[in-house]
Amino acid sequence: MRIALIDSGLGMLPTAGWLRHLRPDAHLDLLMDPAGMPWGARPGAWIVDRVLAAARLAVARGADAVVVPCNTASVNALVPLRAELEPGRPVVGTVPAIKPAAASGAPFGVWATEATSASSYQADLVALFAAPGQATAVPCPGLARAVESADERAIADAVAAGAARTPRDVTGVVLGCTHYPLVSDAIAAALPGVRLYDSAGAVAGQTLRRLGLEARPAADPAGVSVLLSGDEGPLPAAARAYPVGAALAAGGPLGVDLLPPAVREPGAVSNESFPGAQPVSGR
Repeated sequence: MRIALIDSGLGMLPTAGWLRHLRPDAHLDLLMDPAGMPWGARPGAWIVDRVLAAARLAVARGADAVVVPCNTASVNALVPLRAELEPGRPVVGTVPAIKPAAASGAPFGVWATEATSASSYQADLVALFAAPGQATAVPCPGLARAVESADERAIADAVAAGAARTPRDVTGVVLGCTHYPLVSDAIAAALPGVRLYDSAGAVAGQTLRRLGLEARPAADPAGVSVLLSGDEGPLPAAARAYPVGAALAAGGPLGVDLLPPAVREPGAVSNESFPGAQPVSGR
């Protein structure tokens, strides 16, 4: 079984980590695009072309399923991608965990990039699942970029700024960019008493369901391949700065302790943030 993940950069790592944990015997192709990143600032048609090109390469390499663990790419390219590959090959996109956060009935924030925070995509999801006034968009300028480069100081500053923008009455925060779970320790420390909601585990679970597979964490590990704008190469050093990235690069099994949970309760301690990330406070 071969599963391809397509994203411009490190936002794929949480979903790839969950897939590696649940089915280590599935070969993973990690298709990153350092030559084209960041995708968020690109025109929609450009993103579609880029994602379709990566998907065609993945299929040529034998992919049984294609996963798009990126909100920007999912919004722009999921429909044409499914039109080209399905029903013969499952395509799984990413949706922020707004539905489970809304189900709590309590006020919550949605941390995301500036573009996503202002998008009709996010507004439509909030309108569909949340009660009027229940959700607050919290743009986090520079956080995804800081996570992408594993810049500890920039991450701390961006997290503190996001925490300062977060209303004090929220009891939950949706991690609406797939980069953010990589620094959920720092986010949790900056938002005491707040639940964090992430969708990476759900995306991985949906991928297995579409393939008709059940979880087998004890299976013997298969390979992990990395393609950088179409060329095989090593996982970038910034990716290996995070425990989940280091585990993927090592090629062995990946323990659940390195993964962001779907719902992280206040005060819960995890190990997915990269070494050196310090708790910050700006709320």
